[in-house]
Amino acid sequence: MSSVLNTVSSLRLSRIYRINSNNNNNNNHLRIPIHSVLNPPSVSFTRRRLTVRAADTDTNEVKSKAPDKAPASGGSSFNQLLGIKGAAQETDKWKIRLQLTKPVTWPPLVWGVVCGAAASGNFHWNPEDVAKSILCMIMSGPCLTGYTQTLNDWYDREIDAINEPYRPIPSGAISEKEVISQIWLLLLGGLGIAAVLDVWLKQNGWIGNFALGASYISLPWWAGQALFGTLTPDIIVLTLLYSIAGLGIAIVNDFKSIEGDKALGLLSIPVAFGAETAKWICVGAIDITQISVAGYLLGAGKPYYALALLALIIPQVVFQFQYFLKDPVKYDVKYQASAQPFLVLGLLVTALATSH
Repeated sequence: MSSVLNTVSSLRLSRIYRINSNNNNNNNHLRIPIHSVLNPPSVSFTRRRLTVRAADTDTNEVKSKAPDKAPASGGSSFNQLLGIKGAAQETDKWKIRLQLTKPVTWPPLVWGVVCGAAASGNFHWNPEDVAKSILCMIMSGPCLTGYTQTLNDWYDREIDAINEPYRPIPSGAISEKEVISQIWLLLLGGLGIAAVLDVWLKQNGWIGNFALGASYISLPWWAGQALFGTLTPDIIVLTLLYSIAGLGIAIVNDFKSIEGDKALGLLSIPVAFGAETAKWICVGAIDITQISVAGYLLGAGKPYYALALLALIIPQVVFQFQYFLKDPVKYDVKYQASAQPFLVLGLLVTALATSH
């Protein structure tokens, strides 16, 4: 990823929306010019430096005029700190900065480092190895995941203005300069190991979601294993296969953005195939991938690990029918909170199997 950074010169985000209000009444209106939808933000690359600039975006104007779809009361301060739906409206800038990094997304990356270290077979409980692991976790979780989540919210501010106008950036709770400074701080804090997500990745639901899945599963696993052992081709293939499950997990988040994705011409899986078909693509990617890995472990002479992985798939399927397949928008957070712990435990089972 760092090689991409070395080739990035400038990235300019063109303003694609204006929010106007009628001063004669209290109704707020969101208007997207046709030419803005037809011409998505442009990205240009040269070889000198990276500049992030939003053209003419007035966040104070957005804050005062964006329609507030958030509940007037009942928001959770805990949800706000985790960066998930149902968050309380906050004015403390440091809490808002933390919200932008979405701490709820850190555990899979941190866990991936644990899995990679376990799979290396060369981790020892001594101060040096523990310190290296913690540093790798901070790099993968708070720094680089926080960086990509903040950058993602910056890219998606036009979509969020349609779907979730109460979020920190479209609501104006945090200024442009503060967001940009946070992006750079997190990027540098991650020791420069990050890459700017290309616009074309977000325009294709398959490629974009697989890239996201690989970033959450394969890359931190590789980092952890390379730190304590040798990253072998079979592990690379296995983790890339596991990233298909990550693709399925990424699709879960696409259902809440169908309206905005359609408006901006982004072909997410729910937009391309319809919500009903996309639900089954999502659970199929998650379940079939794990079953395939269990089959691989069985064929490799690791029957107990294979059975353990199959046992962890069962509750995921139960929660899929109980929550996700009923209503992927209403129950997305509840489903992920219920099912994903079993998926990440399966990752560790697979990692331990490959280390013995």
